[in-house]
Formats: sequence, structure tokens, C-alpha cells
Amino acid sequence: MRVLIIEDDESTANYIQKGLQEVGHMADIAANGDDGLSMASSEHYQALIVDRMLPRMDGLAVISTLRAQKNHTPALILSALGDVDDRVEGLKAGGDDYLTKPFAFSELLARLDALSRRTMMEIQDTTLTVGDLEMDLLSREVKRNDTVIDLQPREFRLLKYLMEHSNQVVTRTMLLENVWDYNFDPQTNVIDVHISRLRSKIDKSFDSPLLDTVRGAGYILRATKT
Repeated sequence: MRVLIIEDDESTANYIQKGLQEVGHMADIAANGDDGLSMASSEHYQALIVDRMLPRMDGLAVISTLRAQKNHTPALILSALGDVDDRVEGLKAGGDDYLTKPFAFSELLARLDALSRRTMMEIQDTTLTVGDLEMDLLSREVKRNDTVIDLQPREFRLLKYLMEHSNQVVTRTMLLENVWDYNFDPQTNVIDVHISRLRSKIDKSFDSPLLDTVRGAGYILRATKT
């Protein structure tokens, strides 16, 4: 896990960084709110540890600005302010957890691990991935190797089904029932046409094709060739 520590107290920041590195995590440090916001906005982190009282921009402002930018990296707030109202204010600003100083490193690590597990579950629930092909089920955005792919509604539904059944042979009957809602074969080439259009969008401009036709059986979407 890669973590950004936004903390102006050098000894505290170094203490946290050393502890995280000892258990195998990567950790960067920002000593003020402005630098922390810039690093969190431009780099990819799995978690943020944010001191509430920071020079140049306070921790809650950093988090609320990130949330306004649609950056949902989980944030653990550190603060000497431990009253209920203070914790509520931190959570309302977009923080995901709140730890009062002084703290035990074991508790900080446990809270980070819990945030990471929760985030992974949320990502798995809303994102499908096959190799470098990604589908966001909430925004309905499809990307391959960071290139956005524009799909028509039926193409999106077809690709979603294929991704949900990646590395499995999907038959025409399965597609008719689950993508077209047919319980009979209309004896048309509708599937072939849509598969051809989909293949041209997700494979044609890329080095390695993902979608294959299995002669006499159906289709398979897989990240690697066998």
C-alpha cells in the first residue's frame, strides 16, 4: 500500500513513515497542506494520513478540496482535538476515520488496513477489470490502457456480461437470454454484428486482442492467450 502522510511535525511524520515501511508499505511525506493537496491530487495513493492542524492549508480543507475534485482516496485524520464535535466535523469534511493524538502505531496501522479493505470491496463492487480493460459500473465509463472507449448501450451491456464471465466460453444462447432478453433464437446475425462492433472498439487499436470467437461454441473474453 502506498500512503501519503500530511503532517507538519517532523518527528511524528518520520515515526509514522518508518513504521509503515517496516511492515512493507510505501510512504511519502508532505509537511504542509498545500504540498499535501498537490501530491494527493497528482499521485496515486491507497490512503492518506492527514494531520488536522497544518500550515498553509488545514487538514480538513485539504480533504474537502480533494472530495470536491472527486478524489475519494480514504483519509485518516490525526488530531489532538478529540471531542465528539471535532470528530463529527472531521468526518463531515470527508474524512473516513479519526484518530486522536497521542496514538499507538498498532492502532493507526489497524485503522489503515480496515480502510484499505473497505475501499477494495467498494472498488470490486463497482468496477470490472479484464487485463487492461476496465469498466466503471457507476459512471458507465470503459477504458483500455487509459484510453476511453465509447460504447452504445447494447454494446455496454454485452461487454459487461462478457467481463462478468471472463475466461469462460459464453454461448449464443447465454447472450440472447442475458443481453437481449430473448428466450428463443431469432435466427438473425444480431450477435455477430454486435460482437464485431465491440471487437473493433476494444481490440482493433491495441496490441493484444481480448475477445475471441470459439468456433462452434461461442465467445470468450480473456486477458492472456493460452
